[in-house]
Amino acid sequence: MAAQLSPQQLTETHRATLDQALEAIRTRAYWSPHPEHPKAYENDGKAAFDALLGTRLDLDQPGTDDWTGAEVSPYGTELGITYPHPDLEVLLPAMKAGMAAWREAGPETRALVCLEIISRISARTPELAHAVMHTSGQAFMMAFQAGGPHAQDRGLEAVAYAYQEQTRTPSDTAHWSKPQGKRDPLELSKTFVPTARGIALMIGCNTFPTWNGYPGLFASLATGNPVLVKPHPRAVLPLALTVQIARAVLAEAGFDPNLVALAAERPGEGIAKTLAVRPEIKIIDYTGSTAFGDWLEANARQAQVYTEKAGVNTVVVDSTDDYKGMLSNLAFSLSLYSGQMCTTPQNLLIPRDGISTDAGVKSYDEVVADLAASVGGLLGDDARANAILGALVNPDVKTRLEAASGLGEVALPSREIANPDFPDAVVRTPVIVKLDGAKPDAEAAYLSECFGPVSFAVAVDSTAGAVELLRRTVRDKGAMTVGAYTTSQEVERAIEDVCLEESAQLSLNLTGGVYVNQTAAFSDFHGSGGNPAANAALCDGAFVANRFRVVEIRRQA
Repeated sequence: MAAQLSPQQLTETHRATLDQALEAIRTRAYWSPHPEHPKAYENDGKAAFDALLGTRLDLDQPGTDDWTGAEVSPYGTELGITYPHPDLEVLLPAMKAGMAAWREAGPETRALVCLEIISRISARTPELAHAVMHTSGQAFMMAFQAGGPHAQDRGLEAVAYAYQEQTRTPSDTAHWSKPQGKRDPLELSKTFVPTARGIALMIGCNTFPTWNGYPGLFASLATGNPVLVKPHPRAVLPLALTVQIARAVLAEAGFDPNLVALAAERPGEGIAKTLAVRPEIKIIDYTGSTAFGDWLEANARQAQVYTEKAGVNTVVVDSTDDYKGMLSNLAFSLSLYSGQMCTTPQNLLIPRDGISTDAGVKSYDEVVADLAASVGGLLGDDARANAILGALVNPDVKTRLEAASGLGEVALPSREIANPDFPDAVVRTPVIVKLDGAKPDAEAAYLSECFGPVSFAVAVDSTAGAVELLRRTVRDKGAMTVGAYTTSQEVERAIEDVCLEESAQLSLNLTGGVYVNQTAAFSDFHGSGGNPAANAALCDGAFVANRFRVVEIRRQA
């Protein structure tokens, strides 16, 4: 296979970026090589996206036995794009065929090839933004940023960790000499080779196909594993374009393009379950429901399984010295992407006797009413509301939203918003429901994840009670995020202790432009891997280190 991308070209183009990424994960400082604003790109991507509609996306991969695709945008458009359906008996062996050359390339070359893939993805950010928007329901700017540069940052971050972990052991031959007194020393030469586990299966999610998908994809590929991408059937396009780009780069760099392939499924086929237990699959990355995540962990015994499942994200409200800022920050956190983020707060634990603030003591009822007013004000203008909320990703979210109002007293009813650009989009503002934390029937509601624009304002007897409820929630149900507002060092320490002991990521007293449901690559950890919400963190050394093993070859010197 003739290489058009030489190792020298890859080094000259991407080695400095890799070094910067390694420095960023060491210092945890802000850094991103990917522009966040649409004006940084040559075009808006709309024409390229429109040109894909109603076409067949041929990836030229082996084992295609059919064409499938039934994506309908949450904004109402039928995409009409079809994708290759795989004959696994043909595709999986073809994917393994290129592993030897990919292994021999070594960690640095693999990392640089991955960076070339990410670079080309970055160049097509506007097109991918439309693809993410029309498969996830995210508003355009969120799809642009979260589905584009932020996702690319997470992929690059995974490559940096993969390179770092693989190069901890010397790549050159090591000379080993053990003295034997008067006898000649024992001497060996030793070579240590990072060796892939096998084919990695990346199971994509509907809401954040690239942001949640890229870490696992690039962590596996950079550690030498072929990657089979199984998109969510309602969000195929962003990952199909990613696979298309990756295959082109691999071929140009002289490697087998089948190291990355797509597994699109027919409606109702459930191909993920079939693939997950095949002996060829050695790594699985999954984001989605707890039920299927638990099934994978229990049944895919031949694979190393990384899951991000459901959790009940909680905010403890004890006190604040910026009441207006707290309300504004929470209102945006509850509203962004209609609450369809794994990091969106669900439960707000508020003492029933009220909280102290810079605006005086506020009762539980006042805090909830003021928060409802803040959300209402934020979303009062329909154009702004559409830009923040996006669209509901699927009918299940709408069903949960409508059912939530029957669980308790509604402090803020959800309202329907029309989107003049997309009349068929289902757009709803958040609902806030008041619940009494002391009542057993309320507990069933607030201790279950209610994914979507639903929040519960839970009245608790005291801050101490809130802290203990926080502990129980994280321990039993898991949490991707925890937030807290307090002016008390004692309360702050108690909440920190819970989060440290139960392994939950904590944000304290956010009142500005940083929100509990947002994380930055190279600096913030997404999840911890230490509570039921997820068994891995994006990204850390543990996320990549077990995707490969080091094989030692000893020779008599």
